[in-house]
Amino acid sequence: MATTNAIPGPSGLPLLGSMFDLKNDSLGTFLRAQREHGDVVKITAGPPGIRATVYGVFSAEGTQQVLATQAANFRKDNNFYQELRESFGNGLLTSQDEDYQRQRRLVQPLFTKRRVDGYAEAVAAEVAKVVTSWRDAEDATVDVLDEMTELALRAVARILFGTDVDAAVEIVERCFPVINDYVLLRGFSPLNAPRDWPTPGNRRAAAAHRELYAVCDRIIAERRAAGRGDAEDLLSLLAEAESAEDGSLDAGELREQVLVFLLAGHETTATSLGFALHLLARHPEERKRAHEEVDRVLAGRVPTAADLDALPYLTQVLKEAMRLFPAAGAIGRRAVAATEIDGHTIPAGADVIVAPWVTHRHPRYWPDAERFDPDRFTPEAEAERPRYAWFPFGGGPRACIGQHFSMLESVIALAMLLQAYDLDAIDTEVPISAGITLQAVGPARVRLRPRAEAPQ
Repeated sequence: MATTNAIPGPSGLPLLGSMFDLKNDSLGTFLRAQREHGDVVKITAGPPGIRATVYGVFSAEGTQQVLATQAANFRKDNNFYQELRESFGNGLLTSQDEDYQRQRRLVQPLFTKRRVDGYAEAVAAEVAKVVTSWRDAEDATVDVLDEMTELALRAVARILFGTDVDAAVEIVERCFPVINDYVLLRGFSPLNAPRDWPTPGNRRAAAAHRELYAVCDRIIAERRAAGRGDAEDLLSLLAEAESAEDGSLDAGELREQVLVFLLAGHETTATSLGFALHLLARHPEERKRAHEEVDRVLAGRVPTAADLDALPYLTQVLKEAMRLFPAAGAIGRRAVAATEIDGHTIPAGADVIVAPWVTHRHPRYWPDAERFDPDRFTPEAEAERPRYAWFPFGGGPRACIGQHFSMLESVIALAMLLQAYDLDAIDTEVPISAGITLQAVGPARVRLRPRAEAPQ
């Protein structure tokens, strides 16, 4: 196709463009734009003078250019990432260039398959607490998204901090939502007051920052004072990580990595696991297949990392849940130089969005895309699709370092919960919105029925 600069897109309102559409339903706006205008679209929003323009890239091939083959040309230089940096520090999620390369080299050895598999016992212990709490509850109804958020936070806090779980979890549960809302508001606003102005929003965010920083700094100081010893929690390993080339992480860098791991390590897994449970609760045939696999493979015992390969259908369920409800519905970058994608030229300096929410529903790769079908992820089916038709963990040099841990935690949790319970959906649809990660704005309740196969 010949290159053209006439990139199509929704016209929106005469003066405001798609401002209200993006504000009310950004993911739906991107999805409609792809359906109506194609795989590269131009969307404008806001009044003249402060109007923003974003270019959506929705094909698997275009996504691969942005995230992988031309990743150096698409940087985390937009306003949203700047707000993330100021709120959560310059950790792996937000750092760039040599800062990112150095951090990645120091942290990567802590996320090898062998090391991550060693966290399976800690994950299983936290899931066992959920199984017990559900069995002891008077009400047989739970909101699986709320419950999985609590579980994922406790699991990642236990792996990060070892025994210092309760204090960290309580503060994160209280402070993260405040900071998340603050980042979103500022990240997508054309005009922001300086952070040091004493506005109500600034004061709330600053108080939440102080609490988060204080608990992280206290635990880090205690670890360093005590020495590592035999501790295998991730914080102790991070504190000891060093190399002749890259040195080690100082206290501030440690805190920034911890905050990023807490944020990315619990919200993404919670989304995948919660929606997987809710989808199974809505689909009895698929739930029956999952129960049969769990019962056959585990026969009532607690799963370990060695069981993951023997639970392929559970993995397919989770992948399909991540297709339909990707934790990162849209991923932003900024183009350094003009780039041709799918026959259109993205200009230098442009804000660019690739969107799992849209690409995971693209009719070219996913027939009857809204239907829940774990068999889309058999090895044979996966081999027939382009690599970036499915990318819930991002891709390229910035692919999520914790994706094996997320899958390990999710499969173990799903197996143990299905051993213990049958699930029937009460809420058949769960409205969502796009936050830093995908957020449910309505309940995802299921009714629990205990089974006999729970581990003793």
